[in-house]
Amino acid sequence: MTEPVNHTILLLDIEQFGRRDDVEQAFMRRMLYSVLRETLRSAGVEAAEQRLEDRGDSVMALINPTVPKSRLVHALINETPALLNANNRLAADSARVRLRIVLASGEVAVQELGGALGGVVGWDLNQAFRLLDSTALREALKHRADAPCVLSVSDTVYQGIVRHGHGGLPTGEFYRITVHGKEGDFPAWLHGEPAPTPSTPAAAPDQPAPTPAAAAAPGGARPPATFQFLGGSPSFGGNLIGGDHHTVSGGQVHGDVNTGNTVGGDR
Repeated sequence: MTEPVNHTILLLDIEQFGRRDDVEQAFMRRMLYSVLRETLRSAGVEAAEQRLEDRGDSVMALINPTVPKSRLVHALINETPALLNANNRLAADSARVRLRIVLASGEVAVQELGGALGGVVGWDLNQAFRLLDSTALREALKHRADAPCVLSVSDTVYQGIVRHGHGGLPTGEFYRITVHGKEGDFPAWLHGEPAPTPSTPAAAPDQPAPTPAAAAAPGGARPPATFQFLGGSPSFGGNLIGGDHHTVSGGQVHGDVNTGNTVGGDR
C-alpha cells in the first residue's frame, strides 16, 4: 500500500439503478461516463490528473489536488445538469439518468492487489461514500423531481473553498445537513434547498376523554342527572317510557328529571 496522499474525491451514483433491466443499465452507465468525462474536461482536469474506478451503478474519480476545487464545483453546478438534460432528452423514460454527486477531499492510499482492478482506502474516502449513500442526499434528489442531479460537498470543501466564494461560487445556495454515518454523525453541505422535514403527526391520546355526563363534579360529588326526551320512546332498565306515562325503574334517581317539565326531589 502506498503512503496516503491528498486527493479531491468526486463520486457520482445513478438513482434507482437496480430497478432497470440489463440493456437499460448498460446504456445508463455509458451516459454516466460520458457526463463525467465532459464535466472533468470543462473543469480543466487532464487525463493524467485523474484516476477513475468503476463501482457498478457509480463511479469514483480521484483528482490531483493541484486542480482548483472551485473549478470543479462550478462545473458540477452548471455543466453537469446541462449535460444530463441534453442526454436524457434522447433517452427513453426508463433509461434517464439522475445522479447523486459528492465532492470531498482527503488522504487516500492506493492499495493495488494482484488480479484485481483498482483499490484505494482512507477515512476521508469512507466518509465521502457515507455522504453519497445518506438519507439526506437521497431525499434531496427525490424532492427535486425535475432536477437531473443533486450535489453535496464535504465540510472540508465547504469551509476551505465554498464559503469564501472562491471563483464566484454561490455561497448562499449551500445548506448544512447532518449525515448519520456508521462511525457517527458529521456535517456536509447541500447545494440548493434541502428536502422539507416531514411533520410529525400528533400522538393519539391514550384514552378517550370522558364524556360530560361521566366527568366528576368539583369535590368528587356526583353531578346532577339531567335527561331530556325530545321525541321517540326512551327506556330505562327495560321499562318503556311512551306517551304520557313516565316510569323509572331499577333504583332511585337523584336530581332533576326533565321530561319536558322539571320534577324536583327523588323520583
